[in-house]
Amino acid sequence: MSEVAAEPVARPGVFTLTIRSKAALYAAWMPLLRGGGIFLPSNRSHVLGEDVLILLSLLDDPNKIPLQGNVAWINPAHTAGNRPQGIGVQLQDSEAGRELRKKVEGLLAGALQSSRPTHTI
Repeated sequence: MSEVAAEPVARPGVFTLTIRSKAALYAAWMPLLRGGGIFLPSNRSHVLGEDVLILLSLLDDPNKIPLQGNVAWINPAHTAGNRPQGIGVQLQDSEAGRELRKKVEGLLAGALQSSRPTHTI
């Protein structure tokens, strides 16, 4: 079973994202984006600035976290470094986004300073 799964929901720009491990969270989290961001595997065509709504399931939490953001990064198919195809979504400045950033930074603690590769860098 994959540690990260993203599926489009019924309408364009709406996705569910399930992150099942801290290693997968580290690979998907984008701390360099103002307000934080998250990588979303996707083989659909996207444009920078596109509005995206993500329903995020994080680790063992049964609740889905609704997050709004904009496409700030695109990994096309066959990206160097064997990185997965998908998009980096910069989270909007909202209560949900701020709470997620605080939660992720707590979960990842010192790992954010690691030099391990991620899905984007």
